[in-house]
Amino acid sequence: MLQKIESVQQFEELSKEKSRFFFMKHSLTCPISGNAFEEYQKFLNSHEEVGYYLAVQESRELSNHIAEKFGIKHESPQAFLFIDGKPGWTASHWSITEKALNEL
Repeated sequence: MLQKIESVQQFEELSKEKSRFFFMKHSLTCPISGNAFEEYQKFLNSHEEVGYYLAVQESRELSNHIAEKFGIKHESPQAFLFIDGKPGWTASHWSITEKALNEL
């Protein structure tokens, strides 16, 4: 299951509520991002997990906030596993696969 996060406030609330969650920065126009998003969805569906995401074109402020707050260069697509409010794992582009996510 996917839940779209669109604001810095929503993201900060999510970080406080969940000690562990998956998050993805997704581009609506990039075919590589489309492929990575499909892999992300397959992983979530097979684990009955809720995954969170943002659409970069619609939530630029939030995308920049994540990059600046955690000192991680922005890429799209980009996936994270947040643990205790910090990125415990991150990957981008073709490294975002169902197999890679299953190994976490």
